[in-house]
Amino acid sequence: MTAIANKRVWLTGASSGIRLALARQLADKGAKLILTSRREAQLEELRLSLPNPDSHSVLALDLSHPEKAKEKASSALASKTVDILINNAGVSQRSLAMETELPVYRTLMEVDYFSVVALNQVVLPQMVERSSGHIVTVSSVAGKVGTKLRSGYSGAKFAVVGYMDCLRAEMAEHGVHCTTILPGFVHTQIAHNALTGDGSLRGKEDNDNAGGISPEKCASDIIQAIENNKAEVISGKGMSKVAPLLQRFMPGLLRKMLANR
Repeated sequence: MTAIANKRVWLTGASSGIRLALARQLADKGAKLILTSRREAQLEELRLSLPNPDSHSVLALDLSHPEKAKEKASSALASKTVDILINNAGVSQRSLAMETELPVYRTLMEVDYFSVVALNQVVLPQMVERSSGHIVTVSSVAGKVGTKLRSGYSGAKFAVVGYMDCLRAEMAEHGVHCTTILPGFVHTQIAHNALTGDGSLRGKEDNDNAGGISPEKCASDIIQAIENNKAEVISGKGMSKVAPLLQRFMPGLLRKMLANR
């Protein structure tokens, strides 16, 4: 079991959706949060809204530039012990593969994959040194099952799943836990903020996410996975929850279903 109370938890991502729900639930459990996203003013507003705001801090980073983010975070956190890192930052995509410009693919990989690697490298040395710690990365069911309009997003999330599998194997002897979270459809702004083929924002919701689970439910699933030291957890309902199982046991059927969506 990993206790949350009095642990310093570094939480990345936007100041809404799953990250907002996570921040509130973690703070309610007594965690001391380091809140990270691009917009410092929004982070500060969130910090002040949480229980015991003085026990929390903010660290604004632009994760579309992982090397610079790593350098800034390494300096800012040099004197702090991070018990749990939750990589929750990410950007999605809604565009056909043949219509998606290469810079869009690069942006998806920088934010959804390379930023995870960069921030993990900030905290892993101290975790290994003290033989304790927990790395949590929010991937996606799209990291197990590829579908239309998400070729770059799915590619990045597949990379995250593979990276976390390798990291878990490497960290086992050091007492550092590694958890991969695979959300299905969650009712957040992820589709609204998804990149289109030219890099512009989609600007509208889709029915899949609108009918998904709540951010609060997903946050609760993540916290339970942390507390129980789970290696990998799917958070969702309906097809987005069973799709990884179909991919494993009935891949032909799943491919036909996805092609006809």
